[in-house]
Amino acid sequence: MTTAALLESLSSRLPRESLFADAESLDARSADATEDLRARPELVVRPRSEAEVVALLAAAREMKFAVTPQGALTGLSGGALAVNGGVALDLTAMNEILEIDRENLFATVQAGCVTETLQNSVEAVGLFYPPDPSSRGSCTIGGNVAENAGGPRAAKYGTTGRYVSGLRVVLPGGKVLPLGGKNRKDVAGYDLLSLFVGSEGTLGVVTRATLRLLPLPSERRLLWASFGREEQALAAVARLYAAGPEPSACEFMERKAAEVSAAQLALALPADADAHLFVEVDGHEATAIAADAERIGQMLLDAGALDVRVAMNDREIRDFWRLRRAVGEAVKRLGPYAEEDCAVPRTRLPELLRAVREVARRRGLTAVCYGHAADGNIHVNVVQPPGERERWLAERDAAVAEIFRAVVALGGTITGEHGVGLTQRAYLTLRHPPEVIAAMRAVKQIFDPEGVLNPGKIF
Repeated sequence: MTTAALLESLSSRLPRESLFADAESLDARSADATEDLRARPELVVRPRSEAEVVALLAAAREMKFAVTPQGALTGLSGGALAVNGGVALDLTAMNEILEIDRENLFATVQAGCVTETLQNSVEAVGLFYPPDPSSRGSCTIGGNVAENAGGPRAAKYGTTGRYVSGLRVVLPGGKVLPLGGKNRKDVAGYDLLSLFVGSEGTLGVVTRATLRLLPLPSERRLLWASFGREEQALAAVARLYAAGPEPSACEFMERKAAEVSAAQLALALPADADAHLFVEVDGHEATAIAADAERIGQMLLDAGALDVRVAMNDREIRDFWRLRRAVGEAVKRLGPYAEEDCAVPRTRLPELLRAVREVARRRGLTAVCYGHAADGNIHVNVVQPPGERERWLAERDAAVAEIFRAVVALGGTITGEHGVGLTQRAYLTLRHPPEVIAAMRAVKQIFDPEGVLNPGKIF
C-alpha cells in the first residue's frame, strides 16, 4: 500500500497530528543500531494513547497492512525495522511514568518511557529498577520488554522479564489484553505475561508495563582486574561465582576492545594485559560490601590477575564504568562489523573464545570480543580488515555461521539479549529443532493469523 493510500485510510481513524508521511520522519524511522540495515516505512504513526494503538491495529487487520512496533531504535538485530513497508508504530510519545508505588515496590509506565528516566525517578525515592542495557539513556521500557533486555547487572538481578509484573498488550485486530498486575504470586491460568516478554513485537504491542522494584543498594565497590591472557580472565569468572559472594556484575573486555574504548575516552591501560574483568558488588551494609570486595580481589589475584584496582566512591565507579560502557560505540570506529550476541554456560567461555579465534584466524578476519561474562554472554564483533570490503563480505556470513555452530555445540545459544529479529533468523535452526520452531510459528498464528504485526522477524 502506498503512503498516500495509507494516509487517506488512517486519517479518518486517527488524529492527523499522529500521522507522519514526510521524508524526514520516514527516514528517521528507517534504521536501528544494526550495522548496514535500512528499511523505509510508508507511514509513521506516533500515538499518544492506547486508544490510538487499538484503532491502528484494528485497521491493520481489516486492510492487511504491516505494522512494525518501534521504540528508540537502539536494537542490534534489525527487529524494529519495517522490512515489509506499511506503518512504523513509533511509541516514544507514550512515555509517562504513571505511578511509583513505594509501599508495594512497583512502578507503572507507558511503553515509551526511557529506561534511565525510570531508574532516576525511582532512585530519587530510594528504590531501584535493576535492568541496565547499555543504551539505557535512550532505550524504552517497551523495547526492553520486547527483547527481554539484559545488561551488566543481569548477573545478579536478572533480565527485564524478572521485573515485569503486568502488561497491557494490544493484539492485531485491536483487542486489549490486561495481563498480571501487582500480585507477587499469580498462577490463575496460562502465563501469557511471560509469553509477550521477549516476543520482539511479533504477537502484540505493549502499551503499559507494571514493573517490580527493589530497595536501592546504598553501597557499591567496583574492581578492575587485568590479566595476561584472555583464557585466564574467562576461567576466573566461573571460579568467582562458584566461591561466592555473588557480584552484581562481571564484565569482560579483551585487549583490542579495551584499547579502542580507552582511546575514545583518553584513558590509560595496563600495557601487559590481554584481558580485563570489571566486577561489581553492591548491598546495604558498608562493612559487608567492603569485605566482599576484598575477598573477590584476592580470588582474582589467585586466578592469575596481574593487578586489581578498586573503585570505592561514586566518581571512581563512574570512571571505571565509562570504559566498559563506551566499548560498543568505540568498536564501530574500527570499520564495518557484524556483532554476534553469543551465550554459553559460563564455564565454557574459554572454549568459546578459542573457537572464535580459530574461525577468525582461518578466514583472515578480526574478532573483537567483550560482554557479560557472568551470564556467559559475549558480544563477538567480526570486523572488516582495512581496505578488504569485498573479501570481508564474502567471508563474513560463513564465519558467523561457523561461530554459531561452535556456540550451539558448547550448549549455547545464538542470541542472549539482542533478539533474533532480522539478522539472526537464518541461524534459528541451529538453535532449535523443527518441532520447536513449528510450535513457535503456531503461537504466532494464534495471535496474528494475517501476519500484519512485525512481519519478517524471527522466522
